[in-house]
Amino acid sequence: MNKYILAGILSLVLVTTSCSDYFDQVPDDRLSMNEVFKTRDGALGYLAGVYTYLPDEFNQRQVHETSLYRTPGPWTAASDEAEYVSSGNKAKLINNNTMSATEETMVKTRWKSWFSGVRESFVFTRYIDQTPTDQVNPSEKQQWKAEAKALRAIYFFYLVRTYGPVPLLQKEYEQGTPTDELQLPRSTVDECFNYIVAQLKEAQKEGLLDNASSDAVSGLGRIDKAIAQAFIIEALTYRASWLFNGECNYYANLANEDGTKLFPAVPDQQTIKTNWQKVVTECQAFLTTYGSRYQLMYTNKDGKDVTDTDASGYDPYESYRRAVRTPRSEINNNREMIFYRIDNSAGTMQYDRMPNDRRISDTNYKGGSLLGATQEQVDAYFMANGMSPILGYKADGVTPIYNEEAGYVEDGMSKEAYKSSTGQVYAPLGTRMMYVNREPRFYADITFNGQKWFEGTNGGNVSDFYYSGDCGKKGGVNDYTSTGYLVRKCMGAGNRSQSLVCILLRLPNIYFNYMEALCHTDPTHSDIWKYMNQIRKRAGIPMYGEGTNALPRPSNKDDIMELIRKEKRVELSFENCRYFDVRRWGLANEYFNRPIHGMNINGDGEDFFIRSQVVERKFDRQYFFPIPQGEIDVDKNLVQNPGY
Repeated sequence: MNKYILAGILSLVLVTTSCSDYFDQVPDDRLSMNEVFKTRDGALGYLAGVYTYLPDEFNQRQVHETSLYRTPGPWTAASDEAEYVSSGNKAKLINNNTMSATEETMVKTRWKSWFSGVRESFVFTRYIDQTPTDQVNPSEKQQWKAEAKALRAIYFFYLVRTYGPVPLLQKEYEQGTPTDELQLPRSTVDECFNYIVAQLKEAQKEGLLDNASSDAVSGLGRIDKAIAQAFIIEALTYRASWLFNGECNYYANLANEDGTKLFPAVPDQQTIKTNWQKVVTECQAFLTTYGSRYQLMYTNKDGKDVTDTDASGYDPYESYRRAVRTPRSEINNNREMIFYRIDNSAGTMQYDRMPNDRRISDTNYKGGSLLGATQEQVDAYFMANGMSPILGYKADGVTPIYNEEAGYVEDGMSKEAYKSSTGQVYAPLGTRMMYVNREPRFYADITFNGQKWFEGTNGGNVSDFYYSGDCGKKGGVNDYTSTGYLVRKCMGAGNRSQSLVCILLRLPNIYFNYMEALCHTDPTHSDIWKYMNQIRKRAGIPMYGEGTNALPRPSNKDDIMELIRKEKRVELSFENCRYFDVRRWGLANEYFNRPIHGMNINGDGEDFFIRSQVVERKFDRQYFFPIPQGEIDVDKNLVQNPGY
């Protein structure tokens, strides 16, 4: 499969030795580099090192402890999706508005890591032509240089997404470069995104494979044209959005020392439409070119791949769950993933999301209950009839406004088990009614009080998050959910030491970018509903304007955009999208500048089911990370983001 991020080529580094160990053995001077690039293994190993700065988003709890080569972010718990119970989790610096330019791990390491990836891509490009042709033939060299160029663009994309516009390095700066040569100003928003897109397009033309799985010479593990196209779409989507297009007043006056404004002027409607049309064009190119290679996963209850029209039927729960949770051994079966990382911290992710069930003695089947889903995210999932259960909240910010048409009931306990069409028990007898009759994705993503944990050894226990419960706060010390829920997404039956791939982009990311762009350019376009309904059909809920129990299609642009946001919040929940989406939409004050809620984890019985504030959150200046202060001190032309 073409999407392997750290498979074949990275095994040279990540299986036999660590990346840091590898570079410890390769001093960065000309003589040593010449030696490295004398052989195929040396050159390929160095290219593998360039790949290692791609994010490992499975370890967002230990951002402060993570090595330079993994670059996870605090994204899930720094959005309104989730909350870590640990007071030291770095997401709290964002949520408390206490992040600073002198923070030595999260703020500094991501900057250093991605710029290191940029530098290593230049080093590789400079030396690969020295490798003898009997070791690496010219076509391979072209391919590998194109990969390095694509990686450089991807690292710049991560930098701009996180820090705002950054200096665009045009060459490798060696150790010992005079300080006066390092006085680099920040490039403008347009310069950054134009560079990212141009580099990716050049890489597509200069050697990237059409499909990396066809690379019989060097094995799997290559960035190919499809992955580059996906990042072109990502970059153009951010560029067209409110945060970057000039509509965000907060950065209107941000300028370099020479007076160059870093963000564009406030755009007119035609400019906005033109920018979004670029996204439409690139999405259509992706879907036309790669539409047969990438497809939504459809799976039956036995875990067998089927089509959406298969006579034996498909299981919406299993289809969705397997699309977002893939063991390494099943990579070839998932045609939905576009970009992901194999070498990752799956064990940490699974520990965070598995209940700390004190009835279980085997630690392989016992987690930490650390990552709690918020009540706001729980409320976002649809009912089985496809409608939203909650329309919003009253002035107190906690009392829900029920959608009476949806049939949502909050209080009371169920008098029978709620099962799927295949007979799977979604909510056992005696479950709180607020968790009954919800859509299949809800049961795949959220562990709630009274829900049965997965089958298997030590499995089958009912999660008891009451204060005095077997998974509750009373006996949990520091290992308990602070919201009364746990994030369940990516979890599976069995122990918590399973090898999984960390998905960074999958096909619905393209669908949602396309729908959003169409909403801005042509809200009557039928493809909006085509791809919205593909996602809803796989999820097992009624579609808009077609099928059984169809829901009406709104015609107003704002209403359509609201539906796109709602659907994306569910389909791509806990996949590192919402933190960035809410910011680029200009909705951070609405969603992030307010408390998050959950159940009352200090209560038992009925007292537990009181919607309660978990923690206050404040959004002020945190659209972007600050530039690390050490970089500001060295580079006098590097201006800081406002507020830091």
